[in-house]
Amino acid sequence: MRKWYLSFATLMIVVVLLAACAPAAEEPTEEPAEPFMVGQVTDVGGIDDKSFNATAWSGMEAAAQELGVEVAYLESQQQTDYAVNLQQFVDEGYNMVVTVGFLITDDTLAFAQQYPEVYFAGIDQYYGEEVPANLMGLGFNTDEAAFMAGYLAAGMTQTGVVGTFGGIEIPPVTIFMVAYAAGVDYYNAQHGTDVQVLGLDLFVGNFESTDDGRRAAEDLIAEGADIIMPVAGPVGLGTAAAIAENPGTMLIGVDTDWCISAEEYCSVTLTSVMKRMDNTVPLAIEMAMNGTFEGGYLNGTLDNEGVSLAPFHEFDDDISDELKAELDTIREGIIAGTIDTGW
Repeated sequence: MRKWYLSFATLMIVVVLLAACAPAAEEPTEEPAEPFMVGQVTDVGGIDDKSFNATAWSGMEAAAQELGVEVAYLESQQQTDYAVNLQQFVDEGYNMVVTVGFLITDDTLAFAQQYPEVYFAGIDQYYGEEVPANLMGLGFNTDEAAFMAGYLAAGMTQTGVVGTFGGIEIPPVTIFMVAYAAGVDYYNAQHGTDVQVLGLDLFVGNFESTDDGRRAAEDLIAEGADIIMPVAGPVGLGTAAAIAENPGTMLIGVDTDWCISAEEYCSVTLTSVMKRMDNTVPLAIEMAMNGTFEGGYLNGTLDNEGVSLAPFHEFDDDISDELKAELDTIREGIIAGTIDTGW
């Protein structure tokens, strides 16, 4: 009996020792969540156009930093690339695609209808009244800020002549030009002046050629314009170069703050009419992530800071306090709906 007891005790000790030496059971691990992937398809100006493609990409990068999404872009060299690039993102399993520019509207709508499980957001695009639930148009009331730019130009011109021109005659371009002229007219009405606007019917036919931007600027300067607002993406860089070579002339940039995007021309940039795609793109992405995304439209305005005038930078001291105060009053009037921007 004693031998059995000793053997049993010895056996229990061995069992305890083996259990102590055995590796601890691994805790069950959860599979990491798949990243939310967002792609950007550019317009033909390219990702580094120093204009609306670049500003939209800034919004994508902000979303990557703030929301933890994975972002990528595909550049469109020509309009036939739009559908090819959209298809590539869809085939690679992207959750959302942001497309940039009016010209890609039809392709964006077609893909949203074909792939309802993918979210799409299109900048400067309008799809009619019936919009698929997975599609959002990101619009901008650029007329509001362009009106203020026209008023400022009229208050700053030394020749009494200002100018503008467009890339292609499409609504996202002409909205700037029409409101700019309306701002000049409003200044004339308030001050009894007769500042003229040149170039309202001038379109160079593209968004790429800086040579065309230079020629348009040189023609406007020759006709007396000392402040020019090119609404043509990278084409405007040619305009900026011509202005830099003509002392006494100034530039008004569009889409982004040109003192940042084209800082080499900050010394001639009076201000810029900003489309805050860097604000609206992350907002649309966040909606897609949290389930609040709805088909329709999201508009950037002066009131929600979706559009604005850029700081005056190197010209800040040249603009009188009176003119700055008038601009503040105009901004309030546009937001309140008491001032008509002409668009």
